[in-house]
Amino acid sequence: MRVAELRQQFPILGRTVKDKPLVYFDNAATSQKPQCVIDALTHYYSHYNANIHRGIHTLAEEATMAYEATRSAVQDFIGAASAEEIIFTRGTTEAINLVAHTWGRENVGAGDEIIISGMEHHSNIVPWQIICEEKNAILKVIPVLDNGELDMDAFKQLLSNKVKLVAIVQVSNSLGTVNPVKEIIAAAHQVGAKVLVDGAQSAVHLDINVQDLDCDFFAFSGHKVYGPTGIGALYGKKMLLDTMPVFQGGGEMIKEVTFEKTTYNDLPYKYEAGTPNIADTIALKTALDFIAKIGKNQIRKHEDELLAYATVQLQAIPGLTIIGQAKNKVGLVSFVIDNVHPQDIGVLLDNMGIAVRTGHHCTQPLMKRFGIPGTVRASFALYNQKEEIDVLIAGLHKTIKMLA
Repeated sequence: MRVAELRQQFPILGRTVKDKPLVYFDNAATSQKPQCVIDALTHYYSHYNANIHRGIHTLAEEATMAYEATRSAVQDFIGAASAEEIIFTRGTTEAINLVAHTWGRENVGAGDEIIISGMEHHSNIVPWQIICEEKNAILKVIPVLDNGELDMDAFKQLLSNKVKLVAIVQVSNSLGTVNPVKEIIAAAHQVGAKVLVDGAQSAVHLDINVQDLDCDFFAFSGHKVYGPTGIGALYGKKMLLDTMPVFQGGGEMIKEVTFEKTTYNDLPYKYEAGTPNIADTIALKTALDFIAKIGKNQIRKHEDELLAYATVQLQAIPGLTIIGQAKNKVGLVSFVIDNVHPQDIGVLLDNMGIAVRTGHHCTQPLMKRFGIPGTVRASFALYNQKEEIDVLIAGLHKTIKMLA
Protein backbone atom coordinates (compact mmCIF):
# COMPACT_ATOMS: atom_id res chain seq x y z
CA MET A 1 0.00 0.00 0.00
CA ARG A 2 1.56 3.28 -1.13
CA VAL A 3 0.58 5.61 1.68
CA ALA A 4 2.18 8.71 0.16
CA GLU A 5 0.02 8.31 -2.95
CA LEU A 6 -3.11 7.62 -0.91
CA ARG A 7 -2.55 10.78 1.09
CA GLN A 8 -2.87 12.80 -2.09
CA GLN A 9 -6.51 11.72 -2.29
CA PHE A 10 -7.33 13.46 1.01
CA PRO A 11 -7.29 17.23 0.42
CA ILE A 12 -7.47 18.16 4.09
CA LEU A 13 -4.12 16.50 4.78
CA GLY A 14 -2.43 19.23 2.79
CA ARG A 15 -3.47 22.02 5.14
CA THR A 16 -1.58 23.57 8.02
CA VAL A 17 -2.65 24.16 11.62
CA LYS A 18 -0.95 26.91 13.62
CA ASP A 19 1.53 27.22 10.71
CA LYS A 20 2.50 23.55 11.05
CA PRO A 21 1.65 20.67 8.71
CA LEU A 22 -1.46 18.90 9.99
CA VAL A 23 -0.85 15.60 11.77
CA TYR A 24 -4.28 14.02 12.17
CA PHE A 25 -4.53 11.33 14.85
CA ASP A 26 -8.22 11.68 15.74
CA ASN A 27 -9.53 9.04 13.36
CA ALA A 28 -11.50 7.15 16.01
CA ALA A 29 -13.68 10.25 16.33
CA THR A 30 -14.05 10.74 12.59
CA SER A 31 -11.93 9.83 9.61
CA GLN A 32 -11.01 12.28 6.87
CA LYS A 33 -12.70 12.02 3.48
CA PRO A 34 -11.08 11.18 0.15
CA GLN A 35 -11.77 13.43 -2.80
CA CYS A 36 -13.98 10.78 -4.41
CA VAL A 37 -16.41 10.98 -1.46
CA ILE A 38 -16.43 14.77 -1.60
CA ASP A 39 -17.04 14.58 -5.35
CA ALA A 40 -19.94 12.15 -4.86
CA LEU A 41 -21.70 14.69 -2.65
CA THR A 42 -21.14 17.48 -5.15
CA HIS A 43 -22.23 15.30 -8.07
CA TYR A 44 -25.56 14.44 -6.45
CA TYR A 45 -26.43 18.06 -5.72
CA SER A 46 -25.20 19.21 -9.13
CA HIS A 47 -26.76 16.54 -11.34
CA TYR A 48 -29.72 14.66 -9.83
CA ASN A 49 -30.82 16.30 -6.60
CA ALA A 50 -34.35 15.01 -6.01
CA ASN A 51 -36.39 13.22 -3.39
CA ILE A 52 -36.41 9.45 -3.62
CA HIS A 53 -38.89 6.58 -3.97
CA ARG A 54 -41.97 8.71 -4.70
CA GLY A 55 -41.16 10.56 -7.91
CA ILE A 56 -41.50 9.20 -11.44
CA HIS A 57 -39.36 11.85 -13.12
CA THR A 58 -35.81 11.13 -14.22
CA LEU A 59 -33.98 12.89 -11.39
CA ALA A 60 -36.04 11.09 -8.77
CA GLU A 61 -35.42 7.73 -10.39
CA GLU A 62 -31.66 8.36 -10.63
CA ALA A 63 -31.49 9.45 -6.99
CA THR A 64 -33.51 6.43 -5.88
CA MET A 65 -31.26 4.03 -7.78
CA ALA A 66 -28.12 5.58 -6.28
CA TYR A 67 -29.62 5.56 -2.77
CA GLU A 68 -30.63 1.91 -2.97
CA ALA A 69 -27.25 0.99 -4.46
CA THR A 70 -25.73 2.11 -1.15
CA ARG A 71 -28.05 -0.24 0.73
CA SER A 72 -26.73 -3.13 -1.36
CA ALA A 73 -23.17 -1.93 -0.76
CA VAL A 74 -23.74 -1.92 3.01
CA GLN A 75 -25.22 -5.40 2.76
CA ASP A 76 -22.00 -6.59 1.11
CA PHE A 77 -19.80 -4.60 3.49
CA ILE A 78 -21.15 -6.36 6.58
CA GLY A 79 -22.20 -9.67 5.03
CA ALA A 80 -25.96 -9.40 5.57
CA ALA A 81 -28.25 -11.97 3.96
CA SER A 82 -30.60 -9.38 2.46
CA ALA A 83 -30.73 -5.68 1.68
CA GLU A 84 -34.06 -5.64 3.54
CA GLU A 85 -32.06 -6.10 6.74
CA ILE A 86 -30.23 -2.78 6.27
CA ILE A 87 -31.87 0.27 7.87
CA PHE A 88 -30.32 3.67 7.25
CA THR A 89 -29.88 5.82 10.36
CA ARG A 90 -27.94 8.94 11.25
CA GLY A 91 -25.25 6.74 12.77
CA THR A 92 -24.52 4.19 15.46
CA THR A 93 -26.19 6.22 18.22
CA GLU A 94 -29.52 6.45 16.42
CA ALA A 95 -29.30 2.78 15.42
CA ILE A 96 -28.89 1.67 19.05
CA ASN A 97 -31.72 3.97 20.14
CA LEU A 98 -33.93 2.51 17.42
CA VAL A 99 -33.42 -0.99 18.80
CA ALA A 100 -33.84 0.15 22.40
CA HIS A 101 -37.09 1.99 21.79
CA THR A 102 -38.65 -0.65 19.52
CA TRP A 103 -37.36 -4.12 20.33
CA GLY A 104 -36.43 -3.11 23.89
CA ARG A 105 -39.79 -1.66 24.80
CA GLU A 106 -41.55 -4.66 23.29
CA ASN A 107 -39.42 -7.41 24.80
CA VAL A 108 -37.94 -6.21 28.11
CA GLY A 109 -40.08 -6.38 31.23
CA ALA A 110 -39.87 -6.07 35.00
CA GLY A 111 -37.08 -8.18 36.47
CA ASP A 112 -35.48 -8.85 33.08
CA GLU A 113 -31.79 -8.16 32.61
CA ILE A 114 -29.68 -6.39 29.99
CA ILE A 115 -25.93 -6.92 29.92
CA ILE A 116 -23.44 -4.35 28.66
CA SER A 117 -19.70 -4.05 29.27
CA GLY A 118 -17.59 -1.68 31.31
CA MET A 119 -16.00 -0.24 28.17
CA GLU A 120 -19.17 0.86 26.38
CA HIS A 121 -19.57 4.24 24.75
CA HIS A 122 -22.32 6.31 26.37
CA SER A 123 -24.43 5.63 23.29
CA ASN A 124 -24.54 1.96 24.28
CA ILE A 125 -25.23 2.69 27.95
CA VAL A 126 -27.82 5.46 28.16
CA PRO A 127 -30.51 3.94 25.89
CA TRP A 128 -30.47 0.75 27.96
CA GLN A 129 -30.60 2.69 31.21
CA ILE A 130 -33.70 4.43 29.89
CA ILE A 131 -35.34 1.11 29.03
CA CYS A 132 -34.37 -0.45 32.36
CA GLU A 133 -35.78 2.51 34.30
CA GLU A 134 -38.97 2.49 32.25
CA LYS A 135 -39.50 -1.28 32.49
CA ASN A 136 -38.05 -1.86 35.98
CA ALA A 137 -35.41 -4.11 34.43
CA ILE A 138 -31.83 -4.59 35.61
CA LEU A 139 -28.67 -3.41 33.85
CA LYS A 140 -25.61 -5.57 34.48
CA VAL A 141 -22.02 -4.81 33.50
CA ILE A 142 -19.16 -7.06 32.35
CA PRO A 143 -16.03 -5.95 34.27
CA VAL A 144 -12.88 -4.77 32.51
CA LEU A 145 -9.54 -6.28 33.49
CA ASP A 146 -6.42 -4.23 34.19
CA ASN A 147 -5.06 -4.87 30.69
CA GLY A 148 -8.21 -3.51 29.06
CA GLU A 149 -9.79 -6.85 28.17
CA LEU A 150 -13.23 -8.04 29.25
CA ASP A 151 -13.50 -10.45 32.16
CA MET A 152 -15.07 -13.28 30.20
CA ASP A 153 -15.42 -15.52 33.26
CA ALA A 154 -17.45 -12.80 34.95
CA PHE A 155 -19.56 -12.43 31.80
CA LYS A 156 -20.48 -16.09 31.82
CA GLN A 157 -21.49 -15.79 35.46
CA LEU A 158 -23.88 -12.96 34.53
CA LEU A 159 -25.74 -15.08 32.00
CA SER A 160 -29.10 -16.54 32.94
CA ASN A 161 -32.55 -16.98 31.47
CA LYS A 162 -33.39 -13.53 32.84
CA VAL A 163 -31.06 -11.90 30.29
CA LYS A 164 -32.99 -10.55 27.31
CA LEU A 165 -30.19 -8.66 25.56
CA VAL A 166 -26.42 -8.32 25.49
CA ALA A 167 -25.30 -5.00 23.98
CA ILE A 168 -21.57 -5.12 23.36
CA VAL A 169 -18.95 -3.00 21.62
CA GLN A 170 -16.78 -4.95 19.18
CA VAL A 171 -13.84 -2.53 19.44
CA SER A 172 -13.37 -0.10 22.33
CA ASN A 173 -13.14 3.50 21.19
CA SER A 174 -11.05 4.36 24.28
CA LEU A 175 -8.71 1.37 24.52
CA GLY A 176 -8.64 -0.16 21.04
CA THR A 177 -9.48 -3.57 22.53
CA VAL A 178 -11.03 -6.05 20.11
CA ASN A 179 -13.63 -8.01 22.05
CA PRO A 180 -14.45 -11.69 21.35
CA VAL A 181 -17.95 -10.90 20.16
CA LYS A 182 -18.50 -14.19 18.37
CA GLU A 183 -17.92 -16.04 21.64
CA ILE A 184 -20.14 -13.56 23.48
CA ILE A 185 -22.93 -13.97 20.93
CA ALA A 186 -22.84 -17.77 21.10
CA ALA A 187 -22.94 -17.74 24.90
CA ALA A 188 -25.80 -15.22 24.98
CA HIS A 189 -27.84 -17.23 22.51
CA GLN A 190 -27.54 -20.32 24.71
CA VAL A 191 -29.66 -18.57 27.36
CA GLY A 192 -32.07 -17.16 24.79
CA ALA A 193 -30.73 -13.58 24.78
CA LYS A 194 -30.42 -11.39 21.71
CA VAL A 195 -27.17 -9.56 20.95
CA LEU A 196 -26.56 -6.07 19.59
CA VAL A 197 -23.02 -5.32 18.41
CA ASP A 198 -21.76 -1.74 18.39
CA GLY A 199 -19.54 -1.70 15.31
CA ALA A 200 -18.74 2.01 15.27
CA GLN A 201 -15.02 1.37 15.69
CA SER A 202 -14.77 -2.12 14.22
CA ALA A 203 -16.36 -1.60 10.81
CA VAL A 204 -13.38 0.33 9.41
CA HIS A 205 -10.73 -2.03 10.80
CA LEU A 206 -12.12 -5.57 10.84
CA ASP A 207 -13.73 -7.86 8.30
CA ILE A 208 -17.39 -7.95 9.29
CA ASN A 209 -19.79 -10.77 8.46
CA VAL A 210 -22.95 -10.51 10.54
CA GLN A 211 -24.12 -13.94 9.40
CA ASP A 212 -20.92 -15.55 10.59
CA LEU A 213 -21.05 -13.63 13.87
CA ASP A 214 -24.75 -14.55 14.16
CA CYS A 215 -25.46 -11.22 15.89
CA ASP A 216 -29.07 -10.10 16.01
CA PHE A 217 -28.27 -6.41 15.48
CA PHE A 218 -25.17 -4.57 14.24
CA ALA A 219 -24.66 -0.81 13.96
CA PHE A 220 -21.99 1.40 12.41
CA SER A 221 -21.43 5.00 11.34
CA GLY A 222 -20.42 6.28 7.92
CA HIS A 223 -18.15 9.05 9.13
CA LYS A 224 -15.72 6.56 10.68
CA VAL A 225 -15.31 4.61 7.41
CA TYR A 226 -14.13 7.57 5.30
CA GLY A 227 -17.73 8.50 4.52
CA PRO A 228 -19.88 11.54 5.35
CA THR A 229 -21.27 12.48 8.73
CA GLY A 230 -24.94 12.01 9.54
CA ILE A 231 -25.34 8.60 7.92
CA GLY A 232 -25.01 5.10 9.31
CA ALA A 233 -26.73 1.77 9.23
CA LEU A 234 -28.47 -0.72 11.46
CA TYR A 235 -28.49 -4.38 10.55
CA GLY A 236 -31.17 -6.56 12.09
CA LYS A 237 -32.19 -10.13 11.41
CA LYS A 238 -35.27 -10.00 9.20
CA MET A 239 -37.39 -12.09 11.55
CA LEU A 240 -36.74 -9.53 14.32
CA LEU A 241 -37.25 -6.42 12.21
CA ASP A 242 -40.52 -7.82 10.88
CA THR A 243 -41.98 -8.18 14.37
CA MET A 244 -40.63 -4.99 15.97
CA PRO A 245 -42.90 -1.93 16.30
CA VAL A 246 -42.18 1.18 14.25
CA PHE A 247 -39.74 3.84 15.45
CA GLN A 248 -41.01 7.05 13.87
CA GLY A 249 -44.16 7.95 11.99
CA GLY A 250 -44.43 9.85 8.73
CA GLY A 251 -43.81 9.54 5.03
CA GLU A 252 -42.21 6.45 3.45
CA MET A 253 -42.80 4.18 6.46
CA ILE A 254 -46.48 3.82 5.54
CA LYS A 255 -48.46 1.81 3.01
CA GLU A 256 -51.81 3.48 3.59
CA VAL A 257 -53.08 6.12 5.97
CA THR A 258 -56.69 6.79 6.95
CA PHE A 259 -57.98 8.62 9.99
CA GLU A 260 -59.03 5.27 11.39
CA LYS A 261 -55.86 3.23 10.79
CA THR A 262 -52.38 3.25 9.25
CA THR A 263 -50.72 0.21 7.71
CA TYR A 264 -46.93 0.21 7.69
CA ASN A 265 -44.52 -0.31 4.84
CA ASP A 266 -42.39 -3.38 4.23
CA LEU A 267 -38.77 -3.65 5.28
CA PRO A 268 -36.54 -1.73 5.24
CA TYR A 269 -38.75 1.33 4.70
CA LYS A 270 -40.81 0.59 7.81
CA TYR A 271 -38.02 2.25 9.82
CA GLU A 272 -37.13 5.11 7.47
CA ALA A 273 -39.71 7.83 8.01
CA GLY A 274 -39.43 11.13 6.15
CA THR A 275 -36.98 12.44 3.61
CA PRO A 276 -33.67 10.70 4.38
CA ASN A 277 -30.12 11.97 4.19
CA ILE A 278 -29.94 11.23 0.49
CA ALA A 279 -26.65 12.86 -0.51
CA ASP A 280 -24.61 11.43 2.35
CA THR A 281 -26.15 8.00 1.88
CA ILE A 282 -25.14 7.99 -1.77
CA ALA A 283 -21.62 9.15 -0.89
CA LEU A 284 -21.32 6.37 1.70
CA LYS A 285 -21.23 3.84 -1.13
CA THR A 286 -18.27 5.70 -2.60
CA ALA A 287 -16.47 5.42 0.74
CA LEU A 288 -17.17 1.70 1.01
CA ASP A 289 -15.96 1.21 -2.57
CA PHE A 290 -12.81 3.14 -1.68
CA ILE A 291 -12.08 0.79 1.22
CA ALA A 292 -12.80 -2.27 -0.89
CA LYS A 293 -10.45 -1.12 -3.63
CA ILE A 294 -7.54 -0.79 -1.20
CA GLY A 295 -8.50 -3.87 0.80
CA LYS A 296 -9.05 -4.14 4.52
CA ASN A 297 -6.17 -6.58 4.87
CA GLN A 298 -3.75 -4.00 3.50
CA ILE A 299 -5.24 -1.25 5.63
CA ARG A 300 -5.15 -3.38 8.77
CA LYS A 301 -1.55 -4.44 8.17
CA HIS A 302 -0.48 -0.80 7.83
CA GLU A 303 -2.40 0.31 10.90
CA ASP A 304 -0.99 -2.58 12.95
CA GLU A 305 2.51 -1.46 12.00
CA LEU A 306 1.72 2.08 13.09
CA LEU A 307 0.31 0.83 16.40
CA ALA A 308 3.36 -1.31 17.11
CA TYR A 309 5.73 1.54 16.25
CA ALA A 310 3.82 4.09 18.31
CA THR A 311 3.56 1.75 21.30
CA VAL A 312 7.33 1.24 21.45
CA GLN A 313 8.03 4.95 21.09
CA LEU A 314 5.45 5.97 23.71
CA GLN A 315 6.63 3.42 26.25
CA ALA A 316 10.08 5.01 26.14
CA ILE A 317 8.72 8.34 27.42
CA PRO A 318 9.30 8.69 31.20
CA GLY A 319 6.09 8.95 33.22
CA LEU A 320 3.85 7.84 30.36
CA THR A 321 1.42 4.96 30.91
CA ILE A 322 -0.58 3.32 28.14
CA ILE A 323 -4.14 2.59 29.23
CA GLY A 324 -5.36 -0.62 27.64
CA GLN A 325 -2.80 -3.21 26.61
CA ALA A 326 -5.01 -5.99 25.33
CA LYS A 327 -3.44 -8.69 23.20
CA ASN A 328 -5.84 -7.94 20.36
CA LYS A 329 -6.10 -4.24 19.46
CA VAL A 330 -6.74 -1.99 16.49
CA GLY A 331 -4.66 1.06 15.57
CA LEU A 332 -5.42 3.16 18.59
CA VAL A 333 -3.44 4.00 21.71
CA SER A 334 -4.58 5.85 24.84
CA PHE A 335 -2.18 7.13 27.45
CA VAL A 336 -1.66 9.37 30.45
CA ILE A 337 1.43 11.21 31.66
CA ASP A 338 2.22 11.61 35.36
CA ASN A 339 1.08 14.92 36.86
CA VAL A 340 -0.15 16.31 33.53
CA HIS A 341 -3.82 16.70 32.62
CA PRO A 342 -4.71 15.18 29.22
CA GLN A 343 -6.41 18.42 28.13
CA ASP A 344 -3.22 20.41 28.65
CA ILE A 345 -1.36 17.93 26.46
CA GLY A 346 -4.01 18.19 23.76
CA VAL A 347 -3.88 21.99 23.67
CA LEU A 348 -0.10 22.12 23.41
CA LEU A 349 -0.01 19.42 20.73
CA ASP A 350 -2.60 21.35 18.74
CA ASN A 351 -0.26 24.34 18.79
CA MET A 352 2.20 22.06 16.99
CA GLY A 353 -0.38 21.04 14.38
CA ILE A 354 -1.05 17.64 15.97
CA ALA A 355 -4.68 16.59 16.37
CA VAL A 356 -5.32 14.04 19.12
CA ARG A 357 -8.40 13.42 21.23
CA THR A 358 -8.33 14.11 24.96
CA GLY A 359 -10.86 13.49 27.72
CA HIS A 360 -13.13 10.63 28.67
CA HIS A 361 -14.07 9.74 25.06
CA CYS A 362 -17.74 9.29 26.05
CA THR A 363 -16.69 6.39 28.29
CA GLN A 364 -16.83 7.99 31.72
CA PRO A 365 -17.47 4.71 33.62
CA LEU A 366 -14.36 3.22 31.98
CA MET A 367 -12.24 6.19 33.04
CA LYS A 368 -13.58 5.82 36.57
CA ARG A 369 -12.63 2.15 36.54
CA PHE A 370 -9.01 3.12 35.80
CA GLY A 371 -9.09 6.00 38.28
CA ILE A 372 -8.25 8.70 35.75
CA PRO A 373 -10.08 11.79 34.43
CA GLY A 374 -9.33 10.87 30.85
CA THR A 375 -6.59 9.98 28.40
CA VAL A 376 -4.79 11.29 25.37
CA ARG A 377 -5.87 9.14 22.44
CA ALA A 378 -4.00 8.81 19.16
CA SER A 379 -5.90 6.80 16.57
CA PHE A 380 -4.54 5.83 13.18
CA ALA A 381 -5.90 5.50 9.66
CA LEU A 382 -4.66 4.28 6.31
CA TYR A 383 -3.17 7.69 5.45
CA ASN A 384 -1.03 8.06 8.58
CA GLN A 385 2.74 7.54 8.48
CA LYS A 386 5.48 6.61 10.92
CA GLU A 387 7.03 10.02 10.33
CA GLU A 388 3.89 11.56 11.82
CA ILE A 389 4.29 9.41 14.91
CA ASP A 390 7.82 10.78 15.21
CA VAL A 391 6.31 14.27 15.17
CA LEU A 392 3.90 13.24 17.93
CA ILE A 393 6.68 11.79 20.07
CA ALA A 394 8.79 14.92 19.66
CA GLY A 395 5.74 17.01 20.51
CA LEU A 396 5.16 15.03 23.69
CA HIS A 397 8.75 15.49 24.82
CA LYS A 398 8.43 19.21 24.18
CA THR A 399 5.10 19.32 26.02
CA ILE A 400 6.50 17.57 29.07
CA LYS A 401 9.36 20.06 29.27
CA MET A 402 6.97 22.99 28.94
CA LEU A 403 4.73 21.68 31.74
CA ALA A 404 7.51 20.53 34.06
